[in-house]
Amino acid sequence: MCVKQLHSSSSVFTYSCYDGLYPGHIATTPIQKALLAVGSGVAALQNPYRHDMVAVLGETTGHPALINLRDRMRNDPEGYTVLIERPKIRLSTLDLTKLASLPDGSFGREYLRFLEDNRVTPDSRVDVKFVDNEELAYVMQRYREVHDLLHTLLGMPTNMLGEVAVKWFEAAQTGLPMCVLAAMLGPVRLNASRLQTLFTSLGLWALQNGWRARCVLSIFYERRWEQSLADLREELNIEPPPLILSALNKRKI
Repeated sequence: MCVKQLHSSSSVFTYSCYDGLYPGHIATTPIQKALLAVGSGVAALQNPYRHDMVAVLGETTGHPALINLRDRMRNDPEGYTVLIERPKIRLSTLDLTKLASLPDGSFGREYLRFLEDNRVTPDSRVDVKFVDNEELAYVMQRYREVHDLLHTLLGMPTNMLGEVAVKWFEAAQTGLPMCVLAAMLGPVRLNASRLQTLFTSLGLWALQNGWRARCVLSIFYERRWEQSLADLREELNIEPPPLILSALNKRKI
């Protein structure tokens, strides 16, 4: 199937071809998926910052967990709406001026502060390619786009300790093998003091909140910007972090 796309930047039409599931989809056999999983897993272990390899690993190993997440979304009225309307979190869909005008403590303002303080952008999330179901592909894409929102909800910066804490939460919350693997291997990259912090406070907090929180993919975050962060945490059954990690040292291990 070929789809005609209009690129506004150049005002010209181009054509992209795919097999009909969704744009960018690459059909693979079970054997090919296994090979991709092994190869991407090795590459991700060698360099955890290879987000493209982490993405491939997640897509080729996450089918059962994605089905479970999809079903949880279907059984939640708000999550079902997300599945139907398919919102996307991109700079092109965010009204940054509006977010900046929201009061301190609101979810939208704190999310924007997280993006600014940590110098990250929602546009860095790669598109799904190897999930052989259009609806499950959206669930995976939504998981990726919600990751930075989880940092905001959990009060975690993008330093290694903050990332590991979020991965522990995601592992308990989603059951995605990629998250479980990252949660297991992430502590290896922590120094002694941060490892102690993880095992004495942050780790247990992240796991407990991941297990008991409402499905974080079932929230239509784009309609929650004005809600206070404290109220949203309470609604999702997420406790505030036991300690505040400074974003100033986010690049240190």
